[in-house]
Amino acid sequence: MKNKTLATWLALAGGPLGLHRFYLRGWGDWLGWLLPLPSLLGLYGILRAQQFGLDDRWSWLLIPLLGFSAAGCALTAIVYGLMLPARWNNTFNPGQDTDADAGATGWLTVAGVVMSLLLGTIVLTSALAFSFQRYFEYRVEGAPKAMQGAPVTAAASAKRPQA
Repeated sequence: MKNKTLATWLALAGGPLGLHRFYLRGWGDWLGWLLPLPSLLGLYGILRAQQFGLDDRWSWLLIPLLGFSAAGCALTAIVYGLMLPARWNNTFNPGQDTDADAGATGWLTVAGVVMSLLLGTIVLTSALAFSFQRYFEYRVEGAPKAMQGAPVTAAASAKRPQA
């Protein structure tokens, strides 16, 4: 029988590695095998940032993948934790009684949902802030280069003082 509390905590703690998917669907779950890819790419982005600095474009493109993966798994933990016991047992424990204890919501399940809300919000906000900051810094750094080759318009030349 698949326990809802254990699945909630696996999604929160080991979600970016796909542990909750392997627990619920087995080793043949292809999404469980794909889930570590964005996490590992994000970790590679962190290593690149440590090695080359935060100005490395690949690092600031890859690092948010880890955050988005972790935030998505936190959302999955919330969905698992808030699922009704009858629906949980029908989905993950077919053939069992809909009121089986494996789908019950206890204090540990509620604590998992609260931690998922807390950590998921922090991780998602951090990933978005990092992404937007790097994007706008990239755009601002490119603006002077774009302005140097800008054609002079009639309105701009009319504002210039004549010598």
